[in-house]
Amino acid sequence: MKRVLSLLLMLFLSFGLFIGCSSEDTNNASEQNNVNSNQKQMADADTDFPITVKDALDNEITMEEEPEKIVSLMPSNTEISFALGLGDKIVGVSDHDNYPEEVDEINKIGGMELNVEKIISLQPDLVLAHESGAEYSKKALQQLRDADITVFVVTDAQSIESAYTSIKNIGTITGTEDKSDDMIKDMKEGFAEIQEKTEAIQDKDRQSVFMESSPEPEIFTAGKNTFWQELLTIIHADNAAKEQEGWVQLDPEAIVELNPDVILTTYGDYIDNPVDQVLDRDGWSNVTAIKEKQVFDIDADLVSRPGPRLVDGAKEMAKVVYPEIFEE
Repeated sequence: MKRVLSLLLMLFLSFGLFIGCSSEDTNNASEQNNVNSNQKQMADADTDFPITVKDALDNEITMEEEPEKIVSLMPSNTEISFALGLGDKIVGVSDHDNYPEEVDEINKIGGMELNVEKIISLQPDLVLAHESGAEYSKKALQQLRDADITVFVVTDAQSIESAYTSIKNIGTITGTEDKSDDMIKDMKEGFAEIQEKTEAIQDKDRQSVFMESSPEPEIFTAGKNTFWQELLTIIHADNAAKEQEGWVQLDPEAIVELNPDVILTTYGDYIDNPVDQVLDRDGWSNVTAIKEKQVFDIDADLVSRPGPRLVDGAKEMAKVVYPEIFEE
């Protein structure tokens, strides 16, 4: 059952990443255009409601008044909203939400299958949807619009820069733009602080890291154009799977050939003893990370959800990859 849940989780992640991935240049240009457009609209509106913001589907969404009730359909949207001080306005969250702990007491409105009737009964002023599920939930989202509920589709961020775009847009549509600007500023400063500490690492000491989001036999990892690639770059480490594109499944033999110095697992919340399982894999005894017992489990949410906790994710990675530099 755990293996089935793991595969379903990977399929869900891959689905969201597939939708969000085109060429990097196209994404960056689109994100920049959206930011520029939204900034111009906000300047024209002088930050007062009504506010018009272009969402991830390129629709201009107008919020007539400051929202008092918000439903979030994606954990990352929820985390951003709480960080913006909107927690007391969140009346509904997805079944997958687990942070902050306050979400445990908030109405659940479904996972990939939305409970439209439940959402409508909560009488939200704003529903924060997500680009990764917009096509799958197209009919449900239209039902919400037909019920005169404002639906804003948040960008499926595939990079730290696009995460900033998501934060900025959520802040703008909810009237908390100043707070979103501060949040982005704090994140940039947090990443810069980590980079400053790791600049002293010599090339000969630079670690090759393999990160995996699911256990054997379906081992998934992330290559280029992913958060994991960026976070590893920030901590001055090499992604052992850097030749891969996006999220991929690799054969154990291929991973052994990569011979990483460090292995990071991200599934300790639903697999018992993930570190021991990796250390005991057949045919892996000559892998440097296994010989040196450099296998660690880290919080998947910190390194996968596009929001302010990405900085915490980078710190957690850095502490286990370079403990001599990040000792408390």
